[in-house]
Amino acid sequence: MGNNNTLKGVILVGLGAASYGLLATFVKLAYAEGYTTAEVTASQMALGILSVSLINLFRKNKTTEATKATGKNKLYLMLAGTSTGFTSVFYYLGVKYIPVSVGIVLLMQSVWMGVLAEWMITKQPPTLKKILAVLVVLGGTVLATNLINADEMPDWRGIAWGMAAALSYTITMFAGNRIAVNLPAPKRSLFMLLGGAVVVLTFTAITWPGYFNFQILYTWGIPLSLFGTLLPPLFMNAGFPKVSMGLGSIVSAIELPVSVTMAYIFLHETVSNTQWAGITLILAAIVLMNISLKRKA
Repeated sequence: MGNNNTLKGVILVGLGAASYGLLATFVKLAYAEGYTTAEVTASQMALGILSVSLINLFRKNKTTEATKATGKNKLYLMLAGTSTGFTSVFYYLGVKYIPVSVGIVLLMQSVWMGVLAEWMITKQPPTLKKILAVLVVLGGTVLATNLINADEMPDWRGIAWGMAAALSYTITMFAGNRIAVNLPAPKRSLFMLLGGAVVVLTFTAITWPGYFNFQILYTWGIPLSLFGTLLPPLFMNAGFPKVSMGLGSIVSAIELPVSVTMAYIFLHETVSNTQWAGITLILAAIVLMNISLKRKA
């Protein structure tokens, strides 16, 4: 039963990460139509909170004493949820300066950050398999960002925002694995989104140019909220308690090929054979981490 639960967690985390992989392409398309980062993040968060609130409303009759959120649960989840808001803001700022294929690779640095965080928190050194997987991911990163063949480095602003997004994404994964895991995924998602909304609204207020194009609410806001604030938190909050943080962070790397493929198809970004080789290496790390799990299951 334990192995089956772990496998279920891997699948849920993978689905959540794949949903995230669609986002950067939608953001780039929204930018092309003149929408700002503040409009993109605010519409995504607002519609996402509305959707998750409706789900919780329909589930209200199923609430038991064991699934009621205490004041401490709500506070901790909202604090943890601020990392969700930071991830969106940092990542969307990053892809303004660099291609999606590079931005998503930077976000995937959460793989080694997650393994390192697990080591620091549990005081248990990572297994040889995890260390090898991280090394494969890092090697794949060098290839996937095309640093070897590039004539010039990507814009440093994009790199800085991308690495900041990876760090906040790692914190989000930690929260999904540790905080109030007794609560249903929709309820945990709601409070985390409320925490993220504080960050997004603050960013919107600081960068507000004096107007807000509300058309984004019924255009790009819908797919952004669906694949950015509705499905991923539900999948990940249900999946992460069933897996370790290190394993979960590596499974979430499935976001990489999904994002790059979307950018290749819809944004017509050039992705070289070297970059595809790097992506393949990162996927190989996922297989490396899960091969024994599949055998046991």
